[in-house]
Amino acid sequence: MNKLYPWQNESWQRWIGLRSRLPHAILLKGSQGIGKFDFAMNLAQSLLCEQTLADGLACQDCPSCHWFNQETHPDFRLLQPDSLSETESGEEHETGKKKPSRQISVDQVRALADFSNLSAYRGGYRVVLIHPAESMNTNAANALLKTLEEPSARMLIILVSHKPQQLLPTILSRCLTLAMPMPTLEASSAWLKQQGISNPAVMLAQAGFVPLQAAILAEAAGADEYNRFVLEIRQPAKFDVFALAEQLQKTEPAKVIHWLQQWCYDLSSAKFTGRVRYNSELTDLIINMSDKVSAFDLMRFQKELLVARREALHPLNPKLQFESILLSYRQMMVSGT
Repeated sequence: MNKLYPWQNESWQRWIGLRSRLPHAILLKGSQGIGKFDFAMNLAQSLLCEQTLADGLACQDCPSCHWFNQETHPDFRLLQPDSLSETESGEEHETGKKKPSRQISVDQVRALADFSNLSAYRGGYRVVLIHPAESMNTNAANALLKTLEEPSARMLIILVSHKPQQLLPTILSRCLTLAMPMPTLEASSAWLKQQGISNPAVMLAQAGFVPLQAAILAEAAGADEYNRFVLEIRQPAKFDVFALAEQLQKTEPAKVIHWLQQWCYDLSSAKFTGRVRYNSELTDLIINMSDKVSAFDLMRFQKELLVARREALHPLNPKLQFESILLSYRQMMVSGT
């Protein structure tokens, strides 16, 4: 668990103001990659802590904090998909075994019934954290609704959501919503510099201006991968579609499609406004390229990318998908010239 991020101080003060009139459920909503889960974990630990600090954060010294940090606190439950649990524990999926679920199951939520009927081990609050809340399947969401309709005393349910529009309206209506703001470019850049990242502006642009994703990208050497990708697509008449698709096989399809979406956004923005958002260091090149492609072809290809993004999670052949969208891209750009 990380400490609070600099851009979360205002949200933390709002949480401190709620502690005297605590609701039964809180919804933390906002863009993915801005630290909502870490904020929720700090919130949960502070509520369970037996001697909180002046700023409301957990002391890290009491028995409750030790249990929490060891993931053994009897008054805390974390509900998340098995796929996330494996990722955080560092476990790798074994070939031949069933893939871990990306959903929160109804059995996970039903187990809360027993938890809610127990007395708090330390005599304080019991806390449930559901992350991300939209990963609950329909049965799980309905099971949670029953718990929210009959809340237990001194129990707080925290829902963290990147896509609150996917939650049941009846669940939303029973939660107090705390919107987590997107950090400013200045705050994100300053934080990335503190992490030892020398080119925060470039990393942020490639990560869609999400600071935590930018940090992951820089740490995983994803920048080199992205730069090689851009080096190819910036010269559409010359690059080898099939060779590039072969190179990209080990890259997540959704990531590659996201790169193409950002590139096409820059082409459209350059064409109509003369500005570039994601690849600002290539502004002159992108403006020149945008002059040679029609707006209609750009819109059509962007729709194709939206379809490809939806299909990226399906068990199809990534190489074939890459070949298809890269061929479409090259045809759009070459036909324009």
